[in-house]
Amino acid sequence: MTTPRDILVTSALPYANGPIHIGHMVEYIQTDIWARFQKMRGHNCWYVCADDAHGTPIMLRARQEGISPEALIARMAEEHQADFAAFRIGFDNYHSTHSPENQHYSSLIYERNRDAGHIVKRTITQAYDPVEQMFLPDRFIKGECPKCGAADQYGDNCEACGASYSPAELKHPRSALSGAVPEQRESEHYFFRLGDFEELLKRWTRSGSLQKEVANKLDEWFAAGLQEWDISRDAPYFGFEIPDHPGKFFYVWLDAPIGYMASFQNLCDRTAGLDFEQFWGKDSVAELYHFIGKDIIYFHALFFPAMLHGAGFRMPSAIFAHGFLTVDGQKMSKSRGTFIKARTYLDHLNPEYLRYYFAAKLGAGVDDIDLNLEDFTARVNADLVGKVVNIASRSAGFLTKRFNGRLSGTLSEPELFAQLVRAGDSIANAYERREFSRAAREITALADLANQYIDGKAPWVIAKQAGRDAELQDICSMGINLFRVLIGYLSPILPGTAADSEAFLKIAPLTWDTIAEPLLDHEIAPFKPLMTRVDPKQVEAMLEASREDLSAEPAPLSKHLARDPIAKTVDFETFAKTDLRVALIREAQRIEGADKLLRLTLDLGGETRTVIAGIRSAYDPDELVGRLTVMVANLAPRKMRFGISEGMLLAAGPGGQDIFMLSPDAGAAPGMKVK
Repeated sequence: MTTPRDILVTSALPYANGPIHIGHMVEYIQTDIWARFQKMRGHNCWYVCADDAHGTPIMLRARQEGISPEALIARMAEEHQADFAAFRIGFDNYHSTHSPENQHYSSLIYERNRDAGHIVKRTITQAYDPVEQMFLPDRFIKGECPKCGAADQYGDNCEACGASYSPAELKHPRSALSGAVPEQRESEHYFFRLGDFEELLKRWTRSGSLQKEVANKLDEWFAAGLQEWDISRDAPYFGFEIPDHPGKFFYVWLDAPIGYMASFQNLCDRTAGLDFEQFWGKDSVAELYHFIGKDIIYFHALFFPAMLHGAGFRMPSAIFAHGFLTVDGQKMSKSRGTFIKARTYLDHLNPEYLRYYFAAKLGAGVDDIDLNLEDFTARVNADLVGKVVNIASRSAGFLTKRFNGRLSGTLSEPELFAQLVRAGDSIANAYERREFSRAAREITALADLANQYIDGKAPWVIAKQAGRDAELQDICSMGINLFRVLIGYLSPILPGTAADSEAFLKIAPLTWDTIAEPLLDHEIAPFKPLMTRVDPKQVEAMLEASREDLSAEPAPLSKHLARDPIAKTVDFETFAKTDLRVALIREAQRIEGADKLLRLTLDLGGETRTVIAGIRSAYDPDELVGRLTVMVANLAPRKMRFGISEGMLLAAGPGGQDIFMLSPDAGAAPGMKVK
């Protein structure tokens, strides 16, 4: 029996701005398997998480839906936790960064670093949206890439050529919120002096606390020099106001990782004997581990440890980064139906299928993993249904019918049982090192041995022969004991199936130590199927449902009129708010995969907009370039299947080739208002 360890485990906080998808689930399944294994070993292991509930995107989405940010994050918290529970993610506590505990620790860490001289104030120039009357985050500024000229790129990097730059370098920048040309305005901001901790961080990143690939990546940042980190944002902003600085708010990435501390404090407040300082205090000897995606290493491996140290808290024992998920070898795609929400998956398939498949793919490194759907079906059916569950089903029926569910009083093949038990040390080592794919391989190899035993003994043959009842009972009892060992080893991966198996076996929840104890002269319950085979039709239905989640292409105006010929009336003042402008068509392009749409670049007299219009059946793109038309210029940008449309082209007609763009009067010029 090993000495119990004190372990605190966290996963990165999901953003409360949208649903969980199966790419997210890689991390939560990985973390949950590791935490469940530690608990099976008898360690004092706690697993906490929370919703990341602050920031501009949440504020804007709430405004778009006409609800408060608090209402939005409450709804998302309920959805997230329902999805996690269905996937058997066993959090000991799930909280929110929009909480009193998080406000307390965010302010405390800020104040301690400020008092120690690690926070400085200076004036910066930022992009400002004069229409929305707010400073714009980089991702809310769009324009042409200054490197390659690609249109419709974000303010911090180009998705076409991969270049990074500042929003000020964008060509023809515009607000993604209002379409207005951003203004440059000054504002006082607060910065964390990350460079104060450079030597500390260099030692820590090479101490074994990070995977080698991650430590090598951080060397690039050290070589470039650690820059001060802007930790403040201007109002309006949904978050915590900085103490003593009205109108200034903590940047979401400051309080997000502090959410780990807040969630654990919330757990401590509700759990007798659990002490916050024991795990987070400067002199803590407890183990603290963060599981994260490789895209957020910078915040977790540099900023967060530095701020913790500067505020007198301990640094993590280790950070475990993982790669991204691809599906069928490609990035998850909405058009192919492979951008699969957790809830969509759950509507069609057993969550433990995915837990097992991810485990069978996951190693200790940061490599991406691929969900090959054909391999997924074959592996689950072969490994879980065909090998593991099959052992129980092949053995239990005879025991129930012939022996009232009673197992033999001795093991007929003690050496085979001992062979499976001895493998436990190697499997435990694989779990501990997060080499889940190795653990899965070793367990399925043991399942092969168990099936070979049953095949060799052929209990279905013996059952037909008189005088061999004792032998039949021994063989089937041996099969049940082998199954029990296997399901014990798989319990961290398949907690639901393990619980059902424990009910079938009429035993208490398995621990790593009790796996080695055979069931002798013990009564089991009648067998019920523990897992069914994956039907490829289920997988296809899931993909189809994911495709159906997409917003449909906009229907021609004539279809809307035919469906609802009498539109709801509006008063003149409401109609007068519509800003109709003359626009010059600079570019017109076909959109691959869209039969009805064209992507137009419209010039409004010095400002360009990208508009996606359903006029392809009526117009040749080459003939449109240079023409004047009329557009609704103050329509909020809309994210569509093939990109963002920043306005609406005015056209009418029954559809097909009979779609007629509205043309302005002779003498009109781009940007002119239409009255």
